[in-house]
Amino acid sequence: MSIYKDIILDHYRNPRHNDLPNNSKFTINVDNPLCGDIITLGLNIKNNRIKDIGFVGKGCAISIASASMLYDYALDKNISDLQKLDSSFMLNMLGIELTPNRLKCALLSLEALTKILCQIKI
Repeated sequence: MSIYKDIILDHYRNPRHNDLPNNSKFTINVDNPLCGDIITLGLNIKNNRIKDIGFVGKGCAISIASASMLYDYALDKNISDLQKLDSSFMLNMLGIELTPNRLKCALLSLEALTKILCQIKI
């Protein structure tokens, strides 16, 4: 098994930030109706940085691992830097080949982050 697959399995079995922060100022729900993946993302901002972030969700290994990896990365990052993330960033972070059907699973967490960041005035 490749190191990337090991990392994905670890994040799936032991997701980081796998609970909504207390008193989340910003929350959003996103889903993938094709396969049933659902993510609820919550976060708090201080000085234009993510100070607390977490999610709850259900879904496949790719969906949950992607959320865990992305939100672990996003903690304490500047909002304007996070707004620049795109699908290429996610695919590079995952480091595995994905079929077109699995692409939506991998990008669901980025969709949630992108949508929630659009709500924030910086």
